[in-house]
Amino acid sequence: MPVPSHGDPFADWLHSHAVPLAHLDPDAPLDDLEPLRGIIGGARVVAIGEHSHFVREFAQLRRRVLRFLAERCGFTVLAFEYGFSEGFPLDAWAQGEGADDDLSAHLAGTIPIGLEEPLRWVRRHNRTAPSPVRFAGIDIPAAGGSLLPALEPVAGYLRRVDPDVLPAVETAMRIAESFAGGSGAVAAPAWARLAAAEQDALSAILARLLIRFRAVRPLYVSRGDRHDYDVALRSLEGACHADYSFRAMADLFAGTGLTADTSARDAYMAGSVRWHLERSEPGTRIVLVAHNAHIQKAPISFNGRLTGFPMGQYLREALGDEYFALSLTSTAGHIAEMRRDENARFGFTLDDTALEPPEPGSVEAAFADAGLGLAMADLRRAHREVTGGPDRIRMQSTYLHTPVLDAFDGIIDTPASTVAGDLEGAHA
Repeated sequence: MPVPSHGDPFADWLHSHAVPLAHLDPDAPLDDLEPLRGIIGGARVVAIGEHSHFVREFAQLRRRVLRFLAERCGFTVLAFEYGFSEGFPLDAWAQGEGADDDLSAHLAGTIPIGLEEPLRWVRRHNRTAPSPVRFAGIDIPAAGGSLLPALEPVAGYLRRVDPDVLPAVETAMRIAESFAGGSGAVAAPAWARLAAAEQDALSAILARLLIRFRAVRPLYVSRGDRHDYDVALRSLEGACHADYSFRAMADLFAGTGLTADTSARDAYMAGSVRWHLERSEPGTRIVLVAHNAHIQKAPISFNGRLTGFPMGQYLREALGDEYFALSLTSTAGHIAEMRRDENARFGFTLDDTALEPPEPGSVEAAFADAGLGLAMADLRRAHREVTGGPDRIRMQSTYLHTPVLDAFDGIIDTPASTVAGDLEGAHA
């Protein structure tokens, strides 16, 4: 049967090669996802993205793909766009510690975007699975909302191995507490209102602590063990990267930012993924969940200006084809547009926003032209077989201009997206 031509070689390719998916239901059978096994190949890290947070269909797809990778492909770590330091109590809960309803207490004061249901599935899975799934946080503390989740465990560690340094940490914590919030949208503006002397003192203390941590490693390890040292060091590095990000974001908003200066957070997340990978058993495979803009392999630019290098670009450089970026997008529907509002609990409000029809040249327009419903495509194969390809992909209600076949290795498109129903916390 001849393949209809849509005037777009990529849309024609999708019509012939995209894989239809049967379900969005996270608990539905997984057989329709079997082609994904061949698409990811031997990847050690499979990242699952989304073009917008707070979308019901993306949460359902992530849970289905997580189930498939854990149950059928042997993946044993779920890594999330969630604080590195805060991740350890959640891993203990996922392994069976505490009661089922203890999870809400662990998540208090943070924005657990799409995290609660996968974690609850991991806990249920681990009750009977021969190979349990671990949870790993990878992000800067509170996604840039506060340095305290990283500095508090560092202070606890130093009480045991180097109490003479505690006054410096306590000073840093005092300054950090003065601008802490539930997200970077709250903390960054509050940081910008600090006196310059306080900002500089915080950065100087963190830099001196980091250099001392690295310089006296043999002393610290001799007074404890290597694992505790590694965790404390990585937590301190997270605080340093978050502190750097405050200044980078303030400069960006003021129009004085350095080129790609907002890369610090993504560089830290990529390093955290590698940290967990290197400390896991040989053969460990990780499911990594984050926004499309974090998992993609191509630089981020707006209005022709380079603003940052994403986590996925660092991971691709480090892991090569063992890193696989799977984008989730939608052809139409609604999303929760995040609008800055310093009076809101998390520094933004969420508006239920209808998506405009796909722009020409977008990957979503190609899926629409191909006449596909819920479907998955191997973009590595498309890269080999199609000249050109889409040059943009949805990011909330707008578009990120990027060479899509370079930026992602695979994609799942749902015909329509809807806003998740549990958004009260972001409005409170």
